[in-house]
Amino acid sequence: MLKLERVHTKIGDLQIIHGVSLEIQKGEFVALLGSNGAGKTTLFRTIAGVLKPTTGTVTFNGAPIHRLPVHKIVAQGLVLCPQGRQLFPELSVRKNLLLGAYPLRNDKKKIQKNMDRVYELFPILRERSQQAAGTFSGGEQQMLAIGRALMSEPSMLLLDEPSVGLAPLIVQQIAEIISNVNREMDTTIFLSEQNANMALHITERGYVLESGCCVLTGECQQLKNDEKVRKAYIGA
Repeated sequence: MLKLERVHTKIGDLQIIHGVSLEIQKGEFVALLGSNGAGKTTLFRTIAGVLKPTTGTVTFNGAPIHRLPVHKIVAQGLVLCPQGRQLFPELSVRKNLLLGAYPLRNDKKKIQKNMDRVYELFPILRERSQQAAGTFSGGEQQMLAIGRALMSEPSMLLLDEPSVGLAPLIVQQIAEIISNVNREMDTTIFLSEQNANMALHITERGYVLESGCCVLTGECQQLKNDEKVRKAYIGA
């Protein structure tokens, strides 16, 4: 479904991503592990079209997307839920969700169907649909950010560090919800996380990124048992 071949990305004159190649199949739930500064966000922004690779290719469903504008990539079904949530704090929950549905703006029935589904996943968003997003707690804002990303009915979701700054109980709740999204909505998920314990518990396999390079890949159990991964990311 998603394939990167020897992708290099610069920000200004600084080379951040160095020759990353990876593949994700339809329906998979895959982790991208790495410490702060490893290049995870830059890689996700490259896949989503926010940044353009200096060399290499990104293909989605067999078609190259690395030169497409962001809105055309979203229209193809690939959506990024960004690190830091990037909500519109003065707008209500409902209006934030409607912004996520912009690609479907001419199909009101589908928008309402998707909103009802988001409300089923996150009942608190229904309860507070008229409340300003900026008044929410960090965990509630993360739920809204994921809900907004789901409003365009993506076939693949890039989730960038959804657990950052959240209490362990909320992290567990978010993990359960995104697992349900993968299983019940048949949404392929690529999850970027520093929280390796959480990521390896809910995903099927993963890639490890260090200094912009993909240094390791494997099934989750393999990665859990890898001494380097345990020392660097799990603390054992």
